Amino acid sequence: MRRGYPQFLPFVMVLVLLGIGMVMVYSTSAMLANDRYQDTAYFLKRQAVWTLVGIAALAAGMVVDLEKSRNWVKPLLVGTFLLLLLVLVPGVGKRVGGARRWIGFHALTFQPSEVAKIALIFFTADWLSRDPERVRSFARGFVPPLLIMGAVVALLLKQPDLGTGVVLCVTVMLLLFVAGAKLWHFFLPGGAFLGAFYLLVVRVPYRMARITAFMDPWSDPLRKGFQMIQSMIALGSGGLTGVGLGESKQKLFYLPEPHTDFIFAVLGEELGLIGTAAVVALFLIFVLEGIRIASRAENLFTCLLASGLTSILGLQAFINMAVVTGLLPTKGITLPFVSFGGSSLVFSLFAVGILLNISRHRAAAAAQG
Repeated sequence: MRRGYPQFLPFVMVLVLLGIGMVMVYSTSAMLANDRYQDTAYFLKRQAVWTLVGIAALAAGMVVDLEKSRNWVKPLLVGTFLLLLLVLVPGVGKRVGGARRWIGFHALTFQPSEVAKIALIFFTADWLSRDPERVRSFARGFVPPLLIMGAVVALLLKQPDLGTGVVLCVTVMLLLFVAGAKLWHFFLPGGAFLGAFYLLVVRVPYRMARITAFMDPWSDPLRKGFQMIQSMIALGSGGLTGVGLGESKQKLFYLPEPHTDFIFAVLGEELGLIGTAAVVALFLIFVLEGIRIASRAENLFTCLLASGLTSILGLQAFINMAVVTGLLPTKGITLPFVSFGGSSLVFSLFAVGILLNISRHRAAAAAQG
């Protein structure tokens, strides 16, 4: 089918978020970079390189043949499992901050969990669209994607990376719902989720400590509640218009790693409620445009693919901002397109490229109709 032009608005939203991210990465990391590496632009230069790589990935996503890509779903899924296993191998997987989530050497590292997001969405969309009526059967259509998802999440929990596991679970459930699964099918996984929550959170001391710190960070202000308290101080200090770009006090070694998970807090301190509301609006527009692309997709596969990619990016943004504002316990999830990060940025931009690719096919179909 002849291709048309992609939807313009989601691409613009992403470009604006990338621009904000570049500015905020430098603002939040300059002092830290100077202290660690004697180079205030250390993190900025790396973010710029990863952004260029990400733009190339976005362009690749826009031109890939989506129908032919379905032939690569199973090899991609097998490769994902191998990468997630390699992370756990000493000497191959790189441990940072108590978690083994990276593969690579020195600065050249990437997170296999980012590959897992793309692979699982492609697999689920392909599986559910091969036989649309199959999803109405609990055993034949509903359970298989859950088993694959469970295997991926189990490997993520070994790293450990509960946050990404939760995002993947919710995304797959959303795809099953969009594909037309019966509502009662969700009751059993819901019960399993409650059991898993008890075993993985309540019975794990450091995760339960996050819950208690979330409920009352002032009960342990110098340890478990420290990060949340500093985040709230940053947001509260910003007021309506902020203290000014580059003028944050909390980023000066109060808020740990302000250029990654809690970059939204520093943005709120420097640019105020106006700045944070603008970022929320950009993500909201992006998600609404993603839903629009999914609703106008030319077939069920691309509809589910667009739904999954939009959901996972939107969920990550929501969870990150909810954590920063004290609405959720800390999860270790970055803010897409804004936080410092290499593999996360590249694969997020590749996902955007796929979305734009889907919108191009729809534009072409409309033009021919």
